[in-house]
Amino acid sequence: MLIPDPWHELRNISPARIALGRAGGSLPTRELLDFALAHSRARDAVQMPFDVQRMAQEIRDLGCEVTLVTTLATTRKAYLTRPDWGRGLAPESVDPLQRIRTSKPGVSPAFDLVIVVSDGLSALAADRQVVPLLRSLLPRLVEQNWSLAPIVVAPFARVALQDAVGQILDCRLALSLLGERPGLNSPDSLGAYFVHEPLVGKTDADRNCVSNIRPEGLPIEPAAQTLYRLLTAARDRRVSGVALKDDTPALLEPREKGLPTDSHG
Repeated sequence: MLIPDPWHELRNISPARIALGRAGGSLPTRELLDFALAHSRARDAVQMPFDVQRMAQEIRDLGCEVTLVTTLATTRKAYLTRPDWGRGLAPESVDPLQRIRTSKPGVSPAFDLVIVVSDGLSALAADRQVVPLLRSLLPRLVEQNWSLAPIVVAPFARVALQDAVGQILDCRLALSLLGERPGLNSPDSLGAYFVHEPLVGKTDADRNCVSNIRPEGLPIEPAAQTLYRLLTAARDRRVSGVALKDDTPALLEPREKGLPTDSHG
C-alpha cells in the first residue's frame, strides 16, 4: 500500500524549500536551478540602483512635499560595509531640514510624523511597495488631522537615520520605509520601522517594526491598517518599542485556513 508523503501537503501552504525530492544523493536539477535563481534575485535586489529622482516624483504625484537628503554613505559598497554611515546625515543635509523646522516657529513638536523613504537593502522593495503603501496610509493620517512633515527620501539609509531626521524636524514620531534584507523567497520585502520622540541614540528596543510588506507576505492594505493603528497608539500613549504591543487578533486563524495547529488544542 502506497503511503502518501505528508511533506507534499505542506508545500501547498508554505514557500519553504521542503519535500524537494532527490536524484541519487543530490537535489533534483530543477530544485537546484530554482535555488540558484532565487539566490541571484536576492543578490540583484541588494545591488540594484535606487532611482531617487523617480521615487521623489512619484511621491510628489501623491500630493506630498518631498525633501532629498544624503547619508554619510555615498556608495553601495560603503553602505554595505559601514552600517554606521547609513545612520548619519551628511553635513550638507542638515540645513534643509533645519529650514523646514524653522518654518513652524512657536510650535512644538513641529510635526506629528516624518516619513523617511530609502532603498535600504533592497531597492526593488522600495520601488514596488513604497508608493502603494503611502497611497493607502496617508489618507488615513490626513483624515485624522495628523501634522505631516515633508517626506524625506534618503538613499543608502539605515533605520536609525530616522532619529537624526526626526530630532532636527522636531517630530513626535518618525517612520522609516526601506527595503529589508532579501530572502531567497522575498527579494522585494519592505520594512516599516517607527519610533516615538526620535532622538539620536535611540535603540532597537525603542522601535516597532511591521515587516515583510509585499503581495506574497503582508499585503499593502493590511500593512497600512496595521501601521495606522500602531502609529495612532504610539502618538496617544506616547510610547513605542517594547512598551507598545499590537494586541489585535491575527487576521488568519490556523484552523480557518486548514493550517497545522498545536497538538494540545
